[in-house]
Amino acid sequence: MSHIYDYLVIGGGSGGIASARRAASYGAKTLIIENNRWGGTCVNVGCVPKKIMYNAAMIRETLGDAKGYGFDVPSRQINWNMLKQKRDAYITRLNGIYERNLDNDKVERVYGLARFVGHNKVQVNDREYEAKHVLIATGSYDMRPTWPGAELSLSSEDFFDIEHLPRHVAVNGAGYIAIELAGIFQYLGCQVSLFIRQGTFLRTFDTMIQTKIMDEYRKAGMEIIPYSKIESLTRTASHPTESVVQNPNAYAHTVEYTNTQTGERKTLEGVNLFLAAIGRKPQTPKLNLSALSDLKYDAKEFIVTNAYQDTHVPNLHALGDVCGKYMLTPVAIAAGRRLADRLFGGKLDAKIDYENIATVVFSHPPSGTIGLTEDEAKARYGEANIKVWSSSFVNMYYSMCDHKGPTSYKIVCEGPNHRVVGLHLVGMGSDEILQGFAVAIRMGATKHDFDQTIAIHPTAAEELVTMK
Repeated sequence: MSHIYDYLVIGGGSGGIASARRAASYGAKTLIIENNRWGGTCVNVGCVPKKIMYNAAMIRETLGDAKGYGFDVPSRQINWNMLKQKRDAYITRLNGIYERNLDNDKVERVYGLARFVGHNKVQVNDREYEAKHVLIATGSYDMRPTWPGAELSLSSEDFFDIEHLPRHVAVNGAGYIAIELAGIFQYLGCQVSLFIRQGTFLRTFDTMIQTKIMDEYRKAGMEIIPYSKIESLTRTASHPTESVVQNPNAYAHTVEYTNTQTGERKTLEGVNLFLAAIGRKPQTPKLNLSALSDLKYDAKEFIVTNAYQDTHVPNLHALGDVCGKYMLTPVAIAAGRRLADRLFGGKLDAKIDYENIATVVFSHPPSGTIGLTEDEAKARYGEANIKVWSSSFVNMYYSMCDHKGPTSYKIVCEGPNHRVVGLHLVGMGSDEILQGFAVAIRMGATKHDFDQTIAIHPTAAEELVTMK
């Protein structure tokens, strides 16, 4: 016998929880199913704990600048294990808050693995549940490499299990997760070797961001190894009683790789910890999606939906990382709420707008982007219709410091009215500055609108409204 609901949500991450709570607020009888910790990737092994570790790295970086302002800071040594314990306790509190919020909104919770046994029916713990509308919001998981010795490496999610700071870390990956984790290690005092497949990292971002962050990482002492293909990882020494996450410094590894430009085979020795951040895949293998004959996938196995989060199966919906489009927590939350508004709130045209979504990389310094890169804008509108303003300068913060961190801004405009179609920032505070400008760009702001805005002085952000 099946338990009947109006809305059945598979996945207790940010998108699934947001959609379930919104549906319940309209009076829909709602069930949410989760087989791991509440809050999903972001809360448990993603943006929340990562930002805590980023904050720690940023604080250590700031302590290095303190001497220029007259402070004597004798040590910048971090107690990683203490920070990990406090961070994990904070995440556990968040898990509880998610559970209480669901209970308060009268969303029923089931813990277990959901498997489809029909188009609108799943089985969990030997019980069946069905609903008129079913949402797949199971998120994604980190891809694992397959080269010899890959089992000796850690993934981006394993990063949060590490109990002590490694001395020498090798990171493989060129996306924002790899760049953020490599930066955390480097700015907390590790020796970092970063392996990337091409000549630059963050390749979906504007070239200004790629160049500035790579230059700054190299100045900080990071070894960036471009055009590299990992061939194998070998453990050369270890302590027999401890695991890598318990004590990375008890281990030594040799990385063998090939320079894809020259074909030369090389080795890197003495690596305590190898972390692979090479991408993510949809969390769908255990759902028995073969029971849904009409479900369609893209070339990377992500679920295909229309603009309203509908799959090709009637009354079956999907959103968030499982769809592979803008794999960002706020995107999943917005899509989940709008889906519930449409299904249960009478807002028949509610959907998320995937244009002009602001994105931040918590690099050192932070960088952010919204809209089109310069190259994308030229390809879409024609080079003759694009005008670009850019500026690089030293933030006043660094006026007292020996280290001069980079600050670079780029405004990309199209047409005779110079409508802003892209904004790209590198520098201290870029993560916070971008949010307000994202509102203006979504409203169709032009360069003239920027110019007519009175600047806040002295700030770095004033450069965006005074750039000539």
